Amino acid sequence: MTIPEHLRYTKTHEWARQDEGEIVVGITAHAQEELRDVVYVELPAAGKTVKQGDPIAVVESVKAAFDIYAPISGTVARNNAALQKTPQLVNQDCYGNGWFFAIRPSQPEELNALLTADGYAALLKTTAH
Repeated sequence: MTIPEHLRYTKTHEWARQDEGEIVVGITAHAQEELRDVVYVELPAAGKTVKQGDPIAVVESVKAAFDIYAPISGTVARNNAALQKTPQLVNQDCYGNGWFFAIRPSQPEELNALLTADGYAALLKTTAH
């Protein structure tokens, strides 16, 4: 499994990417593989204020439901409405069209505290079953 170098990661398997003043957020390939068949995604409304580490969305699969946590504090700028109709995008393209939401950061420096690709790869090795 390739871990994209240009992203930052959380210990709870979210990824974050800077994009024109926003932080776009999704779940990692590891997370979507663990979930398997995603059947529903509950996304936060635009305008919602979030704090780093807060549960902000829910992803459901045929196996279980999991909270998605905000990797950074700020305001939800937009969410990926395509996931409402096609939640399988999370499995098909987790680092592209399967993104969840974008946050306008209130504390952009929090991004620096997230894991790098190497740090995330090391985390996966220590948590492997």
